[in-house]
Parts: sequence; C-alpha cells; structure tokens
Amino acid sequence: MSKKILITSALPYANGPLHFGHIAGAYLPADCYARFMRLCGHDVLYICGSDEYGIAITLSAEIAKHSPQEHVDLFHAINQRLFSQLNFSFDHYSRTTWPKHKETTQQFFLDLLHNGYIEEKTTNQLYSEKEGKFLADRYVMGTCPKCRFSQARGDECQRCGANYEATDLVQPVSKISGLPLVLKPTTHWFLRFDLFKQKLSNWLISKDWKPNVLHFASSYVEGLKERSITRDMDWGVPVPLPNAQGKVFYVWFDAPIGYISATKEWAENRGKPEEWKEYWFDPTTKLVQFIGKDNIPFHALFFPAMIMGQNQPYKLVDELPANEFYNLEGKQFSKSDGWYIDLESFFCSFSADQIRYAIAANAPETQDSEFTWKDFQMRCNVELLGKYGNLVNRVLVFTKELLSGRVPPRLELLEEDRLFLDRVKNIVKQTEIAYASFHLRKASQLIMELAQAGNVYFDLKKPWILARSQSTFPQMQTAISCCLECLKALALISCPIIPQSAQKVFSMLGFEGSLEKANWYQVLESAIIVGTVLPEPKILFSKVEDEVIVEQQKKLYAHALEQPQKNLEVSIDDVRKLDLRVAQIIAAERVSKSKKLLKLSLDLGEEKRQIVSGIGEKITDLTSLIGKKIVIIANLKSTESQGMLFAADTEQGFEPLEVSLAAIGAKIS
Repeated sequence: MSKKILITSALPYANGPLHFGHIAGAYLPADCYARFMRLCGHDVLYICGSDEYGIAITLSAEIAKHSPQEHVDLFHAINQRLFSQLNFSFDHYSRTTWPKHKETTQQFFLDLLHNGYIEEKTTNQLYSEKEGKFLADRYVMGTCPKCRFSQARGDECQRCGANYEATDLVQPVSKISGLPLVLKPTTHWFLRFDLFKQKLSNWLISKDWKPNVLHFASSYVEGLKERSITRDMDWGVPVPLPNAQGKVFYVWFDAPIGYISATKEWAENRGKPEEWKEYWFDPTTKLVQFIGKDNIPFHALFFPAMIMGQNQPYKLVDELPANEFYNLEGKQFSKSDGWYIDLESFFCSFSADQIRYAIAANAPETQDSEFTWKDFQMRCNVELLGKYGNLVNRVLVFTKELLSGRVPPRLELLEEDRLFLDRVKNIVKQTEIAYASFHLRKASQLIMELAQAGNVYFDLKKPWILARSQSTFPQMQTAISCCLECLKALALISCPIIPQSAQKVFSMLGFEGSLEKANWYQVLESAIIVGTVLPEPKILFSKVEDEVIVEQQKKLYAHALEQPQKNLEVSIDDVRKLDLRVAQIIAAERVSKSKKLLKLSLDLGEEKRQIVSGIGEKITDLTSLIGKKIVIIANLKSTESQGMLFAADTEQGFEPLEVSLAAIGAKIS
C-alpha cells in the first residue's frame, strides 16, 4: 500500500563548501532511502536547502569583503552543484533567504508567544562602543576564565575546552577591531523548553530510534531550560514585535522551520500553493529526518518542542536516523587545516557512483568511520570492478559472442540452478529490509554478495564448456538465462546507491525507460523476453591505478603543508605527548612517480622502521643521507609513515635536523 513519506536532510550551512564527511552523514543515506521508497511505489517528497542566516556567516562575509547575501549566494550555488554532481534526487532544494521562510518563522514565534512559551528578559551583554553594537560570542575573544589562555573564543576555550558565556571572559575584546568591550543591558526573547519536559519524555518513550539517538535525547531532556532565541544583529529573520528593532532570530530557531518553508516553496513552484499541507498536516505522513549526530538535540528535542507549542497541526518526526562522523585519513575534514579533498579535481578522475558506493559501504552508522584513498581504491577495483562490473561484462559478452546477443530460453532447471535463483531472491529480500531500516552499509554488502554469487555460479556452470556440445547446449542457455535474471536483480538493488551504473545494466538487459522511475516489485516480476537482441555491452568501471592514488595522497598532504602556521599556544602537556627519538638513516629510495617523497629506512636501536618524507625534491644524491642521525616523532598516529622527521626549509632544500652525540634510539626530552 502506497504511503506518503516526507524526507528531509539537515540544511547545510551556506558558509563554506560541503565535503564527503557531510555527505556521509545526512545526505547520501537520505538520498538512497528516498530512491528506494520511490521504487517501492510510495509518494515520496524529499526536501532540503541552504541554511543561510547566523553570526558565522556575517563574520565570514566581513572577512571575505562580501555582503552576507553575496556570501550565501556563493556557497548556495557551490553546494547545489556538488549535490548535482553526486546525482542527488531532491524534489526541491530551497534556501532560508526565500521570502516565505521569514513569514513562516515569524508565525512560529507568534504562536509560541501567544501560547505562553516565550519569555522576554533583559540581560547584560557585551557591547562595542566603537562599532555601536552588541557582539555575539563569535565576534568576541578574551582571556579564558578557567585556564587564563589569552586568545580564547567567545563560547569555548580552544586550549582547555571550557564552555562559558562570552560575558565570563576576562578582558573581552572585539575580534574585528581588537578594542575592549563593555557590559550593557539588552532585551532578548527566551523559549521555555523547560515547560516541554514531560511532553517530550512521554513522546520519546514511543520511539524506536537508533540507540545512540534515543539515549542522547532521553538523557538531554531532563536538563532542558529556557534558551535565548534572538540576537542583536541585522542578518536574519526579524523578530515581529514593535519593541524588537535590531533583533533577529538565532539561526538554530529558524533553520529547522526551513523544512516547512521549503515545502511551501515546492508547492508554489508546482502551482499548487496549498499542497504542502498534504504532507505536513496529514498525521498519516511518515516524516523521516536525516541528520548528523551533532544535530540530535535540535531535531529530537528543540524542533519537536517548537511544534508542540504551535497552533498548526505540523507533523512530528517519526524516524530520526543520525549517523556518526565520517573523517578523512584519520582526521576530521578541515579546509582551514588543508585536510580536504579538492572536489573539482576529484570529479575529473572519478565518477559519482564510485564515491557514492565507497561512502555507503563504509557508512558511519553506529560509530565514526573514515575515507582513505587506499580503501576507496579497493572499493573501486575489488568490488565495483572486480565483482559487480566483472559479472555484468562476462555474462553480457558471453551472450553476445555465443548467443548472438539474444536472450536464451530458460529450460529445465537443475538443482544448482534452483538454489542459485532462490539465493538471488533471498538477497533481494534482505536488501529491501536493509534499505527500509536505514542500514546502507548492509545494503552495500548485499549488492556485492549478489555479484559474487553470480560470479561463483557462472564459474560453476562453465557455460563456455556447455556450449561446445549439442547435448549440453540447452544447459548453457538455462545458465545464461539465470545469470541475466541475477543481473536484473543486481541492477535493481544497486539503483539507490549507484543509479547511473544500475541504469546502464538495466538498459543493457534490453529494458526501456528509467529504472529509478520503475516499480521494485514489477521489475522483479518482469521477464527478460526470450529472443530479445541485447545492446552492445559496455564497460561500467575502470581500474583505479596505484599512481592515481599516490597522486591524490600527495595532494592531500600538500594541502596540509601549504597552510600557514597558526599562532596558537601549546601547553607543556601537549609537548609531553611527543615521543621524540634519535634514529639513524640506513637506506633511502624515492617513492615511485614523486619528486618530493622519499622512503627512509631507519634504525631506532631496538627496532627498524620506515617513514615517508617530503624532503627529496632537491636531494640529488640519496647516499648523502645514509648514516645521518636524525630526530623523529616516534608516536605519530598510524598513517602510511611510521614516524615524521624534523627538517628546516632552506633555499637548497630541506635540511634534516641532526644530532651527533646521542645514541641511536635515545629519547629526546
């Protein structure tokens, strides 16, 4: 039976380009789920858009010498292009600067105010007399009240990790002008979340969410208290009260309302301005909101409380799949630290299906996971090419060469044929369950399990031998018919994750039209018509060569090395974490196809190690390094290199730091 399913992904903040870490959390899982549910015949509406207000945007815009509107226009377009490159199937991608978003947000506020959930309060906040305005925490720095770090941020100390109000800073100053700030009274509006504790607790009891989401929300609800929902600034949705000039809503208040305003824009674009209510006002609609784990409190508690305090019958979230973090080679993605993948060059070398599959196969569903270039290469070569692509190619090429490209009849089934077809059906059923229960990683495993089952069956049947004899020729026809049935199932179950490749397989099987617009169950029941002449087989995936991966790894580390050194103080505890050792170079060789990278074999006294270092560009005679006693970090977090050496950058090239008297393996302190 068809259901209405409303799907949202957390609105990406239009303050910088998205990366694959974001995609793994709230976007690819949602897109695959939406694609699967459409295939199952459900009425799916998938909504997303840019979150475009907030202090972080005004600060970044000032630094970039843009207006806030110019700033969000830039990153709205950049992120929308990335989603397009990745073949995301949003029904509508909106933005919170759309005029109707203002109207919807203000109505939310007024309903909450009239229902007694909003409280007006005057408090002392930091004010810049030079700039003539109150400054929010992102504009403020000062001395940490806990550890006395002199360049602490306005909300959190980056040295000791303490959280505090900006007003707690010692000698606070403006981050823009550097001038001192004073305390001055200002009026703000607070949402009384404490009044929703019981309602939220009772509501959460009914939810069968992932344990990490439910546990976090249930433990958080007891500590709910009033929370400011306004700011002193110009960039944002204005507070619709006569005494609220210069006040806008805090971004966390207006952003989730963007799901509703985006749906309104979708309806208006269709010429049916009231159609949005058929999803948000219908209690039978299933609302599924995909988020990262850092957004759990906003979607599990704050936004539901805001809806509970409304006069409008908005849907409360039914399912809240929240993924953990997806990192890059052991560290968080960070453009400012140079730890990122340049997406423009990425899509020049690789396809959307390759990265969609690699992320899905290692999705951070229950714990943090990471993208590594070696894992990406393995997924592309061993799985997509070696299992999936290999099965498709060998079956279709065999059909072309031995059967003139015509679909053969399925004649008498032997026991191994029946077992194989039963296994195909069983894997398809398991994949349905995986997609429906948000287990994208499991769905990826099942796709490869089906491909491998097809390869094993093809090898078992040996159709090239069966084709040699007239008596066994019918068995060959049956075997190829079973293989084609497997390819049809493979295209279907892989369509949500790798839609372009799945469509190619579907078309090469002689089916017309779009697979993603077909019906899951009808495709399973549809016969591949005997005698149909199949199109020319095409290669689905190319091998990702070692040198391509080495080049990408070099780019990653080059980005990081190119970043200017940050003027940050480090504590003595940070220094003590470094295990500095004396090591002697016993061998040196160049890394293939790299001018800079050297592979150095080291003697540390009790052990031998290999490290990779980028000092080799201007070293012509590698033997000059042999015998040198150098200083290395011996407890470097696991990478391709088992340590890191110290070297000075000179006009003649990098000069390793040497010691003369210390013994090999000696600890430096």
